[in-house]
Formats: sequence, C-alpha cells, structure tokens
Amino acid sequence: MLNAGAPGAACVAVMTVLIPGETCWREVQAGRAAFLVDVEAYFSAVYAALSAARRSILLIGWGFDPRTRLFPDGEGDAGHPDEVGQVLLNLARTRPDLDVRVLIWRSAFPINASQEFFPHRARRWFKGSRVHFRLDDMIPYGACHHQKVLVIDDKVAFCGGADLGVDRWDTPRHLDEDSRRLMPDHQEHPARHEVMMLVEGDAARALGDLARERWFRACGERLSPPGDTASDPWPDAVPAHMTNAQVAISRTEPAWRGAPLVDEVRRLNRAAIASATSTIYLENQYFTAPGVAEALAVRLAEPDGPEVVLVSTGESPSWFDRATMDRTRAILIWRLQAADVYGRFRAWRPMTRGGKTVIVHSKLGVIDERLVWVGSANLNNRSGGFDTECQLAVAGRTLDQSQAIGAFRDRLLGHFLGATGEAVTRTRLERGSLIAAVEALNGERRLAPITPRRMTAAGRYIAERRLGDPCGVGDSWRPGRRKLLLDAEVREIAARRG
Repeated sequence: MLNAGAPGAACVAVMTVLIPGETCWREVQAGRAAFLVDVEAYFSAVYAALSAARRSILLIGWGFDPRTRLFPDGEGDAGHPDEVGQVLLNLARTRPDLDVRVLIWRSAFPINASQEFFPHRARRWFKGSRVHFRLDDMIPYGACHHQKVLVIDDKVAFCGGADLGVDRWDTPRHLDEDSRRLMPDHQEHPARHEVMMLVEGDAARALGDLARERWFRACGERLSPPGDTASDPWPDAVPAHMTNAQVAISRTEPAWRGAPLVDEVRRLNRAAIASATSTIYLENQYFTAPGVAEALAVRLAEPDGPEVVLVSTGESPSWFDRATMDRTRAILIWRLQAADVYGRFRAWRPMTRGGKTVIVHSKLGVIDERLVWVGSANLNNRSGGFDTECQLAVAGRTLDQSQAIGAFRDRLLGHFLGATGEAVTRTRLERGSLIAAVEALNGERRLAPITPRRMTAAGRYIAERRLGDPCGVGDSWRPGRRKLLLDAEVREIAARRG
C-alpha cells in the first residue's frame, strides 16, 4: 500500500508499515516535529517549554532526580536554580493555575541504590508543595515502567530515551573530559549519547492521553485534559525538522491483571526491517532480541537486500548488563556476521577523540529515507512484551520529509565521526553506500567495530537463556520456557526466507 503525501507537496512512495491497532496505537498529526540530538539540546528545550507552561506539566519516566541541572556549568554545589526540581517547585508556586505531575517508576532495590535512592528520595523533595510526585509500581514483578514522556499543556510533548537524571547531560561533541558532565558527588560521568523527539498538535495531545492513562493506572485518579490556552510552548531555539507530519505512537504494555499484551513496538520493528530497500540504521543501548536479529539476517542473506548498520556501546557500563546483555549481543552479532555473505553488515561502537567509550543510550531506527522512529524501546526482549514502552515513528510522505529523515540519520553518523551531516550525505552519494561513506570519513577511528569476546560455558548458558531479559509475564521467571519461545520465533522468521 502506497501513500501519496500531502496535497500540493512533492511526494514520495512510502510503503505503509504504520497500521493503527497492529504496529501502532494511533497515527496523529504534528504541525511541527524535531529531533533533539544529545541531552544539552533536550534539557535546553525542556527548560523553555516548562517556562511557557500555563495549565499542565505531566512527566512520566523510568528515572528522575530533582537535582538534575538543565544548564550545568561545571560547579557541583547543590541548590542551583536550574535544577529541575527547583524549576518545577518555582513554577507550581508562582502559577496557581498550573497542574504539575511527575510519575516515575518505583525502581527495584539494586537500581534504586545505584541512583542514590532517587527517585524514591524525591518524594521528600516535593513534600508539601503543589508538585504531585508519585511512584509507579503497577507493573508485573521484575518489569519496569520505561516510558519517557513529557507533555506541556497538551500542546508540545517530548518522547525518547532520555531521563531527567544527573548522569545524562552531554553535547554532540562527546569530549574526553567535560566539567559540565558533573554529578552531585562531584564525579564526572562518561560521555553519553541520547536522542529525543519533540512534537506538537494532535501528537502532543495523544501523548497527553497516554500519560493520563498511565497516571490513572498507577494512582487511581482520572485527570482531565488541560483547557486550551493561547500560549505556544514550542521552544524558540528548536527548528522544526518536519512539518505537517503524521506521527505514529507505538507502545509496549505487558499482559497483566486481565489487560492484554500490547506489542506494537515489536510488530513495528519486524515490519520495518522487512520493508527496507537500501538501508537499515539502528542505534540502541541493547541488541539482544533474537527475533530482530533473525529478521535482519534474512535481509542480509538477500543478494539485493539492504545495508544494516548497528551503533551501540562497546561495553555496557553496569556489571549486570555486561554479564547478561553484552553476552547475548555477542551471539547475535556472530549470527549476523555469518549471514552477511554480501558484506552489508557493520556493528560500530562510538568513542571520544581520545579513545574513551561513548555510552549509547538512544533507541531509534531509520529505514532508507522513508521511516524513522525514536522512543524508549530497546532492541531486547523486555521492550517487546514485559516493560512499558513508548516510541514515535514518522513515515516520509513528502520529498521534504524524506530528505529530513535521511539528513537526521546522516547527522547522527556525522556527529560520531566528528564530521557534518552534509559531509556524510555528500560522501554517501559519491560512494553509493552508507557504509562506504562512514568508512571513508572514519579516519580518526571514532567508530570502531564491536568485536564480541570469546565466551565461556557459563557465559553461553546466560546468553542462550537470555537471563535478565524476559519476553513477558509468562517466562519472566522461567528461562527454560523463554529459550523455547525464542527458538520457535527464530525458526518461524527463518522459515519465511523462501
């Protein structure tokens, strides 16, 4: 099925993979949409949008620390006015008509401890104020609430992979040392890559509906949409990368307490990979879903299939992820290397100019120049059916939108290479290949190959059973069942090759 695009606009043929009720929840209009690359851009835009709020601020997230500075300057003392907790308190105090609500996952003890027991301690931060702060534990045991959405007045909304946390801030330069990457304990956190998407109009209202439904499930309180205002909270400093875009909202919600499984994200991943004609570009914190890997392997085995580029962290920063997720990723990368008989697969890890690891926390994909998605969902099993997730996707229906999708992808690769997006685009067109363009521009070796390590018997046992990475409630504590389910999924995908 092909979409022709907006009347009067230059149009491109778009294979429809955004199907409400199957690969997405809703597809709604956004007058403007923008991609925010790295947290400096995100936090600046958050401050501008919050400052313009008149009726409603609604934040739902995985993690939150009220000490997070939106404009860090390298000074680590507490009590700065740009701390997000202070910003919210000041807005709630000075604007009596403004309803401020924050809903954050009630994290498990190991994760909670790693965050200095924030966000739990944030309850005391807001106690006695007009900021309604709640913790969300309405999920199955072992799952996490992972959606990251901020909605302002139902007029603009942010969605993506970044939380308002003290170890998130960085610039696209990803410097070796940067005193602004300073945490409250005066320790400098590593370079980090994040991406968020900003939308307005019907898309923002739909994300407001999603956040209010989450609030109801967690708190038992029905919130009404905010009344209309004449304000425009879109940040002045953020240019629109797309206009009049149809934005699809895809979710993951586990089957729990009578609610059915919602696996729109997983379905979209599979459909998008199958639809690619020239290029599949993926950035993700994790790569442990064998169904995704097998779908990619099928495309790599095709003589005229697409290039596949994966960008992820060289080695996970947490010991648990190194023991579980990294080992599973190794097996999947070996699988794709074996399938790559035509030399169209690359897995890269970004580094600073001095050779330090850049943590990749973004969760996005770009298919050709026809489809882009940005959200909270990882390429792991949990994000397909166990945790809660939300991501936004846009299919390029006009020539301008298609060009914006391609420019976004090339800008991402360029910023890892220390080059401009325009340089990536120019080299890609000259060489006829995205991979060839990156390899031509990678003189400083800022993108290095991900080389899986040899695995012990214990490591292979962990990886084969995907310990720590359940598919859903039914296998969350049954790794043997999980292995059977995933093996069956891989066989089903592989059987479609013929």
